[in-house]
Amino acid sequence: MTLEAEIAIGQDRVMDVRRIHCSTKHGRILQTCRELSVGDYFIVRNGHEPARLREQLEAQYPGAFLWECLQREPDDVSVRITKRKATAVEGEIPPCHGHA
Repeated sequence: MTLEAEIAIGQDRVMDVRRIHCSTKHGRILQTCRELSVGDYFIVRNGHEPARLREQLEAQYPGAFLWECLQREPDDVSVRITKRKATAVEGEIPPCHGHA
């Protein structure tokens, strides 16, 4: 099984990353967040509270994502991430508000 297949979102909208190394899964989760349509969501299932990931997401895209903890057990945490507003594509300069 390829790494891409291991961290894909299933039909249940869950991305199970419990067995994936942090250096790989953070990038893949952030990419998935950017690719979401506004109003869309997916669920990240992890082996611990993904606090650093949440901090990184909020720092890069303030207010763009809603973060909801669905399950919090010692080795099994599920978080729904919903895209609330559009995000600039990586490398793209965001438009200046109030100017055309």
